[in-house]
Amino acid sequence: MPLSDVTVTIDIQKPTRLIGLGKPLILAKKTGTSTYKSYSDLTAVKADYAESTNAYKKAAAIFAQDHAPAEIAIASYDTAGTAIKTAKEAVEKYYENDWYFVLDADAAVADQVAVADYVESQKFKLYVVKTKDTADRNAFKQKAYDRTVVFHHTIDTEFPDAALVGELGSQTVGSITWKFKTLKGITPLDLTKTELNAIHADKAIAYVTKAGIRQTSEGTVASGEYIDVMHGKDWIKSDMENSIQTAFANNPKLSFEARGISVLNGQATTTLLRGFTNGIIAVDDDENPLFTVKTKSRLETPVAERAARVYKGLSFSFQLAGAIHTAEISGEILK
Repeated sequence: MPLSDVTVTIDIQKPTRLIGLGKPLILAKKTGTSTYKSYSDLTAVKADYAESTNAYKKAAAIFAQDHAPAEIAIASYDTAGTAIKTAKEAVEKYYENDWYFVLDADAAVADQVAVADYVESQKFKLYVVKTKDTADRNAFKQKAYDRTVVFHHTIDTEFPDAALVGELGSQTVGSITWKFKTLKGITPLDLTKTELNAIHADKAIAYVTKAGIRQTSEGTVASGEYIDVMHGKDWIKSDMENSIQTAFANNPKLSFEARGISVLNGQATTTLLRGFTNGIIAVDDDENPLFTVKTKSRLETPVAERAARVYKGLSFSFQLAGAIHTAEISGEILK
């Protein structure tokens, strides 16, 4: 995350019975000093990574999609070098750069798990990883990552992880679910219902054909939470932090009383209204967005916080719009 004086923390609370950020980063093994570079097309990628490399192939899978991002980034590491030697070290070094989804081009499973561990520890951004057997899936399942998407695919020459991010990652956050989506250049697997259920039981997703349509089989992260929930949560956090940071910068002073507090309230409310418009936040039967924003007055805040100029009195909550992923329909025949 960029430097900021604002920290937004969101906890997802699920009722017991009932719930931009698109630029990809590819981690690639390459001889020499580690670099981080952005690319807007394949021609630029080819100047640094040959067509035979996995980095180029993953970039190609991203740019081939109908909703491809305007640009991607590639960060290199050198396993024989003296500085950045692993994919995990590369993602750690460049974590603060401007990207959201991370993919790996050359990492072994142990290195992939290390990347997943690091991204999980940061509580922001998402890692999308391709696996091809049960053992690989289980390496991620057992840790129940909230920030890793596991895409099961057995065709070595295809990169559905990159295609997934390329097609869905840059669409308006909250406007889509990640299930049912068609990816260009990816071959559906011929799976039995039992085989697909086993993949889903491992909290992974696959690419299959249903009703004659090629599509992603699910839209979850390794913990079982939905990708759009995690993406939406991060969008709210990022947008609200940026909005309030901008208010700090654009005002001569936000006084520690009703006038300053009302500005913070307004910025938070604006973010939540945008989240509602995008489809992240649900509406009630009267089409009113289901969120609340609360603030504490100056007198309700501790003297020590006022003296330190730290306001902790703003809180908010909202209900997720969610999505329908399955339907059970009953009917009857009348005679």
